[in-house]
Amino acid sequence: MKNRWKFAVYAFLSVGAIVLVSAAVFLFYSDPFINTFLKGRITEAFREAYPVYSIRIGGLHYNIRENRIGFDSVALTTMDSTLSCTIAAYSVSGIGWLELLWARGLVPSGFTGTVLDAHGVVVNFPQEQYELRCELLRVSVPDSEIVVEALKLHPLGDDEHFFGGSKFRKTRFRLVVPHARVTGLACLELLQGKMYRTRSAHIYDAFIDVLINKDKPAARDTSSPPMPNEILASIEQTIEVDSLNIWNGGLKYGERFAAGSEPAVITLDSMQVSVRGIDNRGDASDTVVIRAKGEFMKSAEVNILMSIPISSPEFSFQYSGSLSSMKLNALNPFVDPAEQVRIKSGSLQAGSFDINVTAGHASGSVRAVYRDLTLAAINKHTGSEKGFFDGIASFVANTFKIRGTNVSDKSGSIKIGEVKYTRKRDDFFLEFVWFALRSGVGDVVGF
Repeated sequence: MKNRWKFAVYAFLSVGAIVLVSAAVFLFYSDPFINTFLKGRITEAFREAYPVYSIRIGGLHYNIRENRIGFDSVALTTMDSTLSCTIAAYSVSGIGWLELLWARGLVPSGFTGTVLDAHGVVVNFPQEQYELRCELLRVSVPDSEIVVEALKLHPLGDDEHFFGGSKFRKTRFRLVVPHARVTGLACLELLQGKMYRTRSAHIYDAFIDVLINKDKPAARDTSSPPMPNEILASIEQTIEVDSLNIWNGGLKYGERFAAGSEPAVITLDSMQVSVRGIDNRGDASDTVVIRAKGEFMKSAEVNILMSIPISSPEFSFQYSGSLSSMKLNALNPFVDPAEQVRIKSGSLQAGSFDINVTAGHASGSVRAVYRDLTLAAINKHTGSEKGFFDGIASFVANTFKIRGTNVSDKSGSIKIGEVKYTRKRDDFFLEFVWFALRSGVGDVVGF
């Protein structure tokens, strides 16, 4: 009996020693074990789950004290090379391994403390000729938030390279978002891919640059860019965003009429934008409401209100707004290249618009109170106002066509511009909004 007891004690101590030594070895030399046994399993499991992708993982590291597993690098590529993604460093911490082992599967309780960090994210879209970069992407389940730092979307080459790849008209986008934060996020539902639900999203100092090369014809056989209602309806998962706010945003819209030439440009700066009611599973009566306020052409304050029905099967919405007083020659960066005329003088006292869009057809009105508008025709090649024929053109424009003052001193009545525009196949949403408004402005002034 005594010998059996000694044997049991020795066996227990031996097993304990083996466990302690193994734990110590794993604690201080865990990376070789992980890279030998775990990395291959992760790679194989990913390939089985997503066979259209190829994945390469750099060295793995596990910190037991912080319960964090880190990847030196991750490279992801589709088999048809339509997309590639690289991540310079990636880590996941706070996973409840005991809950996962006990449940023998992926259960929400195992991720309540999880934090995902991705640094140096680069996504390439070769067919679309775009690249997306993000310095930091963090998803925190305990904090119910997503943080994005230094996000940039831009073409793979310069404008000439981007437009030169097609014989038809294209629209080029550049987007910069220095900082964005999503709060009140249902992280576990997001990780499970069931729902994208959040209380609020805040975007700071975002800037978007849009350019159209109108020196080429529009393609007739391409599909139309999706409109907001179509984008929301196409997403299978439920999306619910109570509010989206953009602080100090900027927009630059341009139309280019010759390769390498200066484009006609419209700018909006210091934009404060509020979006409410984003929900792709809402009732038929639900609408997304957008309110925006900013600086137009660095010269006037503009206010915009837009309502977009969520469940509408057709492209229909309503928007209205107002513009404060400004010197009209502030519009020359656009009208010079676009209309081959230059505004010499004139002042806007106030302007407003009210536009309704039904099934892609825009109608409505533009009101503008302005005085003393005079124009000079310019040579589209030299930009000069001088020359006999340019002078004749300016005389005709100012005398017989252009309405120099849109207010009667006697009656006080004004010419109300008629908005009349039908969506073209290649119009993006912002382009359509501008083209419809521009039709009413042209009717007021006489363009």
